[in-house]
Amino acid sequence: MAPKQISSSAAKAHDFIDFLNTSPTPYHAVHSAIQRLKTAGFKEIKERDSWSSTLVPGGKYYLTRNGSSIIAFGIGKKWKAGNPFAMVGAHTDSCTLRLKPVSKKTGAGFMQVGVEAYGGGIWHTWFDRDLSIAGRAMCKDGKGNIVSKLIKVERPILRIPTLAIHLSRASNFEPNKETELFPIAGLIAAELNRTGATEKKDDKEDESEKPFKPLQELSDRHHPYVVELIAQEAGVEVEDVVDFEIILYDTQDACIGGINNELIFGGRLDNLGMTYCAVEGLIGSVSDPSALDDESSIRLITCFDHEEIGSTSAQGAGSNFLPAILKRLAVLPSHHESGSDKSYEKVNKDEVDISTAYEQSLATSFLMSADMAHSVNPNYLGKYESDHRPEMNKGTVIKINANQRYATNSPGIVLVEEVARRAKPSQDSTTSNGVPLQLFVVRNDSPCGSTIGPMLSAALGTRTLDLGNPQLSMHSIRETAGAYDVEHGTRLFESFFEHFSELESKILVD
Repeated sequence: MAPKQISSSAAKAHDFIDFLNTSPTPYHAVHSAIQRLKTAGFKEIKERDSWSSTLVPGGKYYLTRNGSSIIAFGIGKKWKAGNPFAMVGAHTDSCTLRLKPVSKKTGAGFMQVGVEAYGGGIWHTWFDRDLSIAGRAMCKDGKGNIVSKLIKVERPILRIPTLAIHLSRASNFEPNKETELFPIAGLIAAELNRTGATEKKDDKEDESEKPFKPLQELSDRHHPYVVELIAQEAGVEVEDVVDFEIILYDTQDACIGGINNELIFGGRLDNLGMTYCAVEGLIGSVSDPSALDDESSIRLITCFDHEEIGSTSAQGAGSNFLPAILKRLAVLPSHHESGSDKSYEKVNKDEVDISTAYEQSLATSFLMSADMAHSVNPNYLGKYESDHRPEMNKGTVIKINANQRYATNSPGIVLVEEVARRAKPSQDSTTSNGVPLQLFVVRNDSPCGSTIGPMLSAALGTRTLDLGNPQLSMHSIRETAGAYDVEHGTRLFESFFEHFSELESKILVD
């Protein structure tokens, strides 16, 4: 019997899982996105360089900041200065634990590592999981430079043990983040046996003979074997590792789950789920060689670091990263300006005033702020507004809040609804075009989270809508989402990029 052909939605879910499993940190997520963009023909550019002779209408480009945030875009061949941007924004970070600058700790014969809580995680879910480390190391390259190297230790080396129920009868498990969230890395005796060292060294090297170091040696600040593992993963000698930023992650891979393979189980779904859909939606919209021929806008995605801690950083949504890039793109010359022998004055008479091109672009642009949404939890129905209970695999969720915790308004809903209606059908679908959408508001007696949407809409003055695919267990180390919604989100963004230029001029709101 011939093997059953996998559906397009299942293929998309499996591809997303591959993306998820290779992206334990924001640095890895950006690296994974870059590999996909490069394969699709996107070229790297740098913020520090001049773009006047580099960027051309019809081109596809990407750039990064700090290695943890990325912007990618395709320029329509009919672009001219002051035209709109069609944008999807997401974030690359997730709630996690990070190694402290001085992480070496011991207690009761155990080696432990000090960690810092990043974001509002459900920290009790991190207990009794098989953990390892990933991130980036700054290393000497032998040429006098310090370069960044991605690190991912594949095997479990850390664990945060719970206290046996016999020793604690507390009804609620609320661990103290400073005293009870330290992972164990092994036993001191085993480490001494491995190295052949003794627990105390009597003949220490004379401190006056050591070269001056502004900071302690890495092997004094962290367990030496941790530093050795990082050096090994970086492919350098221990002495070539200058510093590192290390994140803990669960070594259990994300996977397809559910009795009918309709679910996804894994960590970091918030928000790599929407990062993946943004990247794939942009790539899909420019996959045809002629896709940008009749395009007058710039199709752009931006995926920021540090959303989970407020976005206030050089690479967060509250930074100048996106505004600075948009300002430079808004004044790009059109195709006939950059490639014609006609004089600039003659060509430019019908063009926008360059001095106001940025403001004009922002006034006609649109941003989809894409962050995972809440699915209804059948065990806690009372926590949801009765008419707003999003379900997994029923489509992307439009998020609304009267107090502007989300930036959605009715003109944005009108646009997205039309974009969803025009979306191409799934390859294995027997129905007509379109992807489903859902609506969500929180109860009046419940707090509401927020996204990058409100801060970007306020900073840019650009029309913005918040949306995301539904999931359960948000901010847990192990979350759940719908397998079919991966394709829903990807097709929605692809349709947005393909149809925005036509739709933008038809929704008449100042």
